[in-house]
Amino acid sequence: MEKFRRIGILTSGGDAPGMNACYRAAARCCLARGIVVYGIKEGYKGLIEDNMKLVTSTIDVNNLINRSGTVLYTARCDEFKTEDGMQKAIAVCKKNQIDGIIAIGGDGTFRGATDLSERGIPTIGIPGTIDNDIPASDYTIGFDTAVNTVISMVDRLRDTCESHARCDVVEVMGHWSGNIAVYAGIATGAIATAIKELPFDEAKAMEDIKRARLAGKRSFIVIVSEGLKGFAEPLAQRIQEQTGVETKFCRLAHVQRGGTPTLRDRVMATRMGVEAVDQLLKGQSNVVVCELDGKITTVGIERALKVDRYFKGKCTPEELAAFKPEEMKWIQERSDYVKSTMQMLYTIANEVKA
Repeated sequence: MEKFRRIGILTSGGDAPGMNACYRAAARCCLARGIVVYGIKEGYKGLIEDNMKLVTSTIDVNNLINRSGTVLYTARCDEFKTEDGMQKAIAVCKKNQIDGIIAIGGDGTFRGATDLSERGIPTIGIPGTIDNDIPASDYTIGFDTAVNTVISMVDRLRDTCESHARCDVVEVMGHWSGNIAVYAGIATGAIATAIKELPFDEAKAMEDIKRARLAGKRSFIVIVSEGLKGFAEPLAQRIQEQTGVETKFCRLAHVQRGGTPTLRDRVMATRMGVEAVDQLLKGQSNVVVCELDGKITTVGIERALKVDRYFKGKCTPEELAAFKPEEMKWIQERSDYVKSTMQMLYTIANEVKA
């Protein structure tokens, strides 16, 4: 613990509800243990540019637990991907006597954390992304709030669909993961849900809509993940043409990133923020704080990135050949678990319809 005199905290990648709660928790935990805290502005860009704020007391992080977005801001930083950029960031850490970094974000954030760790700056990652698309963790900060936002918006669409006897095809976020779509599909009683990861039976969806209309149903919701690029809007046209039900298209877009964090996101963010500080003080580095089987634990960032690439089909043959047998076993088991969970939810979403 004596080694860590100063810790920097940053948020990177897409903003997610709960990031502020996580920053607040980690900062307060540090202050309670006599550690100086810097809030680094605009992620790795701010680290390179020495754009940071000294947290002098808990007052500096007051009233953040209920705020969405990220008060530390976020920005793209291609310079940090270069060795020169990373050395600038390290020089800033040394100048400010920062002994460790807590990085809140997604897979891109974790790659940056690994780069820092390998160059002598202990770094801990915390998963913050609304898509819940970090396969190494059962949960990522922001997911629950995002899905609840989708539910609220779709419930409002349902009201007008019912009034006008319409169908709405709603595109939700999730470029690499259909989690928002399948959870929202179940929770809103969608007549059909389509995601990138699993086959969508469009013919059956059309028959379900026609059958339900004949039975007297007036309103229909179809949820589509944005991972199916260019699919949702044409689907709306086809539904109207093939079923005779007037159909509109709605893209919820970045409204899903905003909104007051839910109970789950506030508590999970707090637990993960405290755990990250604890891990640094224990001498850990290059790990990501995860929730697995309801417990807060850690996974090596390199392993987390490998299972991410494997699950998303990004691994090259050379990368696969380089995996150690024990490592490959864990990656395969973790990937299978995530896939089976998605399959189960997807089946429910398309079988249990309102």
